[in-house]
Amino acid sequence: MSTRRDDGLRVAIVGGGIGGLAAAAFLERAGVKAVVYEQARELKEVGAGLVVAPNAARLIRRLGGLDMLEQRAVPLDVGWEFRRWRDGTVLSAENLAGACERLYGERTYTVHRADLLDVVRAAVPSANVRLGRRCVGVEDSGGGVRLRFADGTVEEADVAIGADGVHSVLRGAVTEPSAPEYSGICAFRAVVPAGKAPAFALRRAQTLWIGPGHHLVHYPVSRGQAVNLVAFAPAGDYTKESWSATATVAEFLAEFEGWDARLTDLIRAGGTPGRWALLDRAPLRRWSRGRVSLLGDAAHPMFPFFAQGAAQSIEDGAVLAGCLAADPQDPARALRRYEELRIERTTKLQQVSHARAHLNHLPDGPEQQARDAALQDADPLVANSWIYDYDAETVGATATT
Repeated sequence: MSTRRDDGLRVAIVGGGIGGLAAAAFLERAGVKAVVYEQARELKEVGAGLVVAPNAARLIRRLGGLDMLEQRAVPLDVGWEFRRWRDGTVLSAENLAGACERLYGERTYTVHRADLLDVVRAAVPSANVRLGRRCVGVEDSGGGVRLRFADGTVEEADVAIGADGVHSVLRGAVTEPSAPEYSGICAFRAVVPAGKAPAFALRRAQTLWIGPGHHLVHYPVSRGQAVNLVAFAPAGDYTKESWSATATVAEFLAEFEGWDARLTDLIRAGGTPGRWALLDRAPLRRWSRGRVSLLGDAAHPMFPFFAQGAAQSIEDGAVLAGCLAADPQDPARALRRYEELRIERTTKLQQVSHARAHLNHLPDGPEQQARDAALQDADPLVANSWIYDYDAETVGATATT
């Protein structure tokens, strides 16, 4: 239950994606006034699926959204099922059913991005979301912030949070502007209707096919009514970073020529795929300045190879809320504390996600054979306890210590 503070602290959040709405929801839960400004005229998520690991699931439960999530998501029974590219040989697989709850108190789910956005939005009062508002700049006067919008309007608040993605407008207010670099990797994506998907792809499993220069991931979403398919390949001279861009099925298949026929059949069943270039940014040394701060991809964009991008945005929102609720009289100090509590963890996740691309894409040979042997002995559910055991609300509650 929200217990509104009397101090009247006003927080402006630029960006109505999963991270921005999560921040608004946790601020509401902490009794802090937050308004979300989103440039689109309707809230929606393009793209496809994502993984909701225990560290995110426990926060969604706190927001009262777990029942809604379970109505739309797929609880995983198997995770990290690595398969060899040529023949589908299973290199390793982890039993998640029961193990996640025993270790971390929550299950791991797969969900369509649009469904997760709906779950988080349900925790934010509709009056606190302003659509069709494209922010073009922010000014910090020391005693407050002024946000300028493309329609010529200006809004004032005590704090501004940039949840506006890798091309963040607010990022320039806290650090030197710099263009993201192209990673040399591009991604393909598709959503395959369950009726067209082969049975092996409908299992409640997160499967990763790994091979020379490429890897492909698939898992069911939308209560098992579809299969999310995302694949990674060398980008060549392709540099378009847009989730509305498409490729042809032939282009997608050409990248996976010679791979297991079950996989290429799955690609064909997905129809016209999306395609985008992965952008790369070095971790920031700071993401707060004065009364302006960042969260999610605006602060720490990461490769999707640990499936933690959305989870880290949600965690940011929970810690941010704890810090601002604990120190409303000095928002700049609260934002510095938020950064201190988050930056080491998100930087580490950026780094390990980046390194995973090399391991997944090894050419056949001695190094690949050593990797495959290591996978057989691995226990990623336990090895990644530093990710899944983290409780962002508890961390946020330490804001005054």
